[in-house]
Amino acid sequence: MSSFINELTSFWADWVRPSAGLPTVLWALLIAVAAAAGHLVQRYIGMPKVVGYSIVGTLVGLAGFEGAVWPLQGVGLFMVELGVAIVLFEAGGRLPLRWFRHNPMVLVQSVVESALTYFAVFWVLSWLDVPGPVANALALMAIVASPAVLSRVVMDTQASGPVTDRALTLATLNTFYALTLGYAQAGLIERAPSAITERVYPVLVVLGLSFVVGAALALAMRSALRVMSPTSENTSILLLALIAAGAAVSAHMGGSAPLAALIGGIMLKQLNPRPWSWPRQLGTAASLLTMLMFVLVSIVAAQADWSLPVASLVLALIAARAVAKVVGVSVANPGSGASWKQALWVGGAMAPLSSIALLIASSFVTASPLLGALITQTALPAILLMEVLGAVIATVAIHLAGESSVPWTPEAFSTTEESQS
Repeated sequence: MSSFINELTSFWADWVRPSAGLPTVLWALLIAVAAAAGHLVQRYIGMPKVVGYSIVGTLVGLAGFEGAVWPLQGVGLFMVELGVAIVLFEAGGRLPLRWFRHNPMVLVQSVVESALTYFAVFWVLSWLDVPGPVANALALMAIVASPAVLSRVVMDTQASGPVTDRALTLATLNTFYALTLGYAQAGLIERAPSAITERVYPVLVVLGLSFVVGAALALAMRSALRVMSPTSENTSILLLALIAAGAAVSAHMGGSAPLAALIGGIMLKQLNPRPWSWPRQLGTAASLLTMLMFVLVSIVAAQADWSLPVASLVLALIAARAVAKVVGVSVANPGSGASWKQALWVGGAMAPLSSIALLIASSFVTASPLLGALITQTALPAILLMEVLGAVIATVAIHLAGESSVPWTPEAFSTTEESQS
């Protein structure tokens, strides 16, 4: 199949010579197909659009499309970082810091869930004779509950309520932990530092550099909002341009572009006295970048070497991660203001795994190609499977929690979408 795709591409390249190049045409057509697939999946199956995006990317990746390379680099890496940065900037702007002062058990719940997920996955993989550095990288990746997928699920199901809010909050927090530790640990993968300072220093560097870029982003936006309207189209373009610049600068300095955007969103929420609303004009541009991100992630993840020996590791990682998240949220649930049933749905809603895990895996592969190959063979199939299956599980959890304003039938999604248009 891969050779057929390559021959077809070569044939087109001889006959079709667009000004922007054939790869640009292929990517444009791919995004168009993904948009249509997302619409059809939601309308006729009742699943979120991200499932359609991921399926299209998976099929194209399995067919041998060479428009994305692994490990992520160049334009592909920047586009994924930019898509994640936009999602995390918005997530940071919605993080309820005042809620933590009144209900600190939510923070405890976040730490317990993240720690239990890490140690459960690390122990299971070590029991299956996975080398320590590889198990560590995969366990850090497993901490993440993709805010990108979850936010799309919430948007498509029009969900609101305590389960939805808590799942988004916990997903944002464990993303903060995983990005900080993941990017720092990537530089230590080929050496085993003995002193605690050697382990802590890289974490402080990543966090410090990301904080500087995030603070600059927040201050720039705060200054702009003094003279510009939050709903202005120019403000939206300025915000998108600043996030893109921040992503490029942070990555160049050795920080984390997504982490810088998350910190920038959190700080802007605290600095801006007026309620921050995500500019409507940015919606289409952000949706396009997010769609491109999901398709790109699926194409890259589908390039993994699929084999039966790897399947056991992938299934073990997914099972350990799923159990740990549900148990972690439930163990720290007393005193957090949620019922046991709500804790169960929150744990289920945190199933998605996507672009952030891919960025963490890519950083490890870039730091150590040899160990990175071992990380890749387990990480990519797990990410691909849980991008699609995780979105479905999160949708089911939100509907069972009774927080979706759209009845769970394909006809209802179709009627809602038509009324919005």
